[in-house]
Amino acid sequence: MRNRIDIMNHIHNTTGKAAQQADMEKAGGLGIVKTRYFTFNELVTLSGGKLSPVMLAYETYGSLNSERSNAVLVLHAFSGDAHAAGFREGTEKPGWWDILIGPGKGFDTDKYFVICSNVIGGCKGSTGPSSIDPETGAPYGLKFPMITIDDMVNAQRHLIDHLGIDKLLAVAGGSMGGMQALQWMASYPERVRSAIPIAATVRHTPQQIAFNEVGRQAIMADPNWKSGDYYDGPPPAAGLAVARMVGHITYMSEKSLEEKTTKRRDIAAPFKSSAVFGVEQYLSYQGNKFVERFDANSYLYISKSMDHFDVSGGLHPALKKSDMRVLVISFKTDWLYPPEHSKEIVRACKMAGLNATYCEIDAPFGHDSFLIESEQQGHLIRHFLEKAVKE
Repeated sequence: MRNRIDIMNHIHNTTGKAAQQADMEKAGGLGIVKTRYFTFNELVTLSGGKLSPVMLAYETYGSLNSERSNAVLVLHAFSGDAHAAGFREGTEKPGWWDILIGPGKGFDTDKYFVICSNVIGGCKGSTGPSSIDPETGAPYGLKFPMITIDDMVNAQRHLIDHLGIDKLLAVAGGSMGGMQALQWMASYPERVRSAIPIAATVRHTPQQIAFNEVGRQAIMADPNWKSGDYYDGPPPAAGLAVARMVGHITYMSEKSLEEKTTKRRDIAAPFKSSAVFGVEQYLSYQGNKFVERFDANSYLYISKSMDHFDVSGGLHPALKKSDMRVLVISFKTDWLYPPEHSKEIVRACKMAGLNATYCEIDAPFGHDSFLIESEQQGHLIRHFLEKAVKE
C-alpha cells in the first residue's frame, strides 16, 4: 500500500471529488467528512446566564445501528473542535484524533457511530464569544455568559437527544475532553454505558490554574484586546500567541522539548531574533499558527471553565447509581495531568463499585501523548469497547 505522502501527492494532482475520496480511503481513513450544525432554543448556564438560540457544530463517522446502541461521543480538548477524523474538503490535514477514529482503529467506524461536537464557548462553529448576539447584532465579546464544563455537557446532551440516542455506548476524550467525559459520568450516569477519560483530572490544581492565568493575562495585556471588543479591528494576536506558547510548554515532556533545543551561533546579539534556540523558534511557530485558527475570547472563557471544573465530590455519589464500565488512561511523562490524577478517578470509580480499569502508558510526548500515541491507546480502546458491547 502506498504511504500517506504518496497518496496525498496523488490526491493533489487528481481532479474530481470521487478520486480524492477513494485515495483518502486507501490511506486507511474516512475520506471526506462534512461538518453539520444543530441549533436549539435556549441554554441557561450554571452562572445564570442565558444563550438563545444555541448552535453546535458537529461531525459523525460511521453509521448508527437500528437499535441506536453503538453511539460513541468523542470529546475534544481545549483548542480542539468538531473535526476529529477524516478530511474536510480542500484540506490535506486530517482531524485531530484521526489516529484513533476510523475503520479498524480504536474507535472502529465499521462498528461504532462516532460523534464529536465543538463545545459552546468555542470558535469553530458553535456558539461562543465571537458569535453574533441576536439582541445587539454584534459579537457577544465579554457579554457572553461564563460557562462551565457542566454547561458544555448540557449542550451536548441536547445534541444527543436530537440524534435520537437514549444511551451512549461510550463517552471518551483526553485532557479537557476527559473532563467532559467525567462530567457526563457525574451528570448523566443513566445515559452512559461506558467511559474513557484519558490524561484527565477531577479538578484543576493551583499550578494548573496558574499556567492558565498567565495565558489569560498575556491576552488581556495586549492593547488590541480592548476588553474583549476587538472584532471590528486587529485581534490581540501577540497576547494570544504568548498564551499558546505558555500552554504548549505544559503539553510537552522534557524529552520532547529537548528535541527542539538546537541552537544558532548568534550569541553576540541574541535579541535581534527571538529564535536563537530551536525551542524558541518552535514555540513562536506554534503561537503564530494558533492565532490563525483560534479566538482570544474563547481562550479566556474555555480556560476559565477548566479552572472551575471540580467533580471530586460529585463523581462517587453519581456513579453509585450506575453500572457503567470505565477505562482510565494516563501517560508516564505527563506532568500537566500526571498519573496520580488519573488514579484519583479510578479510586472514585472503585469506591462506587464500578468495573474500572487503569492503564499507564510510557510514551515520550508528555500530555500531548493522547493526541500522538496510537498503538497502545488504540489496542486498549478497541478491546474495551468490544467488552462494553457484550455487557
